[in-house]
Amino acid sequence: MQLPEQPVAGQPDPTIHDNARRFLAAINDIEKPTSYYDPTELPAVGDMPPVPQPGQPPMSQWATDASGVIKAVSVASLPIGGALWLVGQVDPLTLGIIFGSPAVAALAVARLVAKVKDANQATQPVVQNYYGTVHHDERTVTSTTRGVIANTRNHH
Repeated sequence: MQLPEQPVAGQPDPTIHDNARRFLAAINDIEKPTSYYDPTELPAVGDMPPVPQPGQPPMSQWATDASGVIKAVSVASLPIGGALWLVGQVDPLTLGIIFGSPAVAALAVARLVAKVKDANQATQPVVQNYYGTVHHDERTVTSTTRGVIANTRNHH
C-alpha cells in the first residue's frame, strides 16, 4: 500500500525539484547588484540640519580623558558592589582581602612604573674611543626659514 505523501514509484520526488529550483533562484539573485551608487553631486551647503554621527560625540581632550576615567572607575566599582552584597555571607578576613588586594596591586604597579621611568631618565655614560688624529667640531648651527617662498639661512 502506498501512502499519499510518497512519490509514485519510478517518478522523481517533487520536493527535490522544488529545492533545486529554489537553489538556482538563490544563485541567480547573487549575480544581481546589491547596491546602487547615486552619481548626482551633493550640494556644498544645504538647508538640512546637522545629523548626529555615530561614535563618541565631539568634545575636548580633557573631557574625553575624564570620560575614560569615569568609565574605568565604574567598571572597577562592580566587584566592590558584589563584595558589599556578599557582606552577610563572607567573614571579615575575606572582605579585607577583597578590598585590600586592588589597592596593593595598584600601589605595586605605580612603584614599578616609577622605577621604569627613573631608569629611563637616568643619564647613560657616554664612552667614545678614538684612535688616530681626531678633530672635534663644537659649532652650533641655527636655522631660520622665512617668507612665502621658503628661504633658509644657516648661521654658524
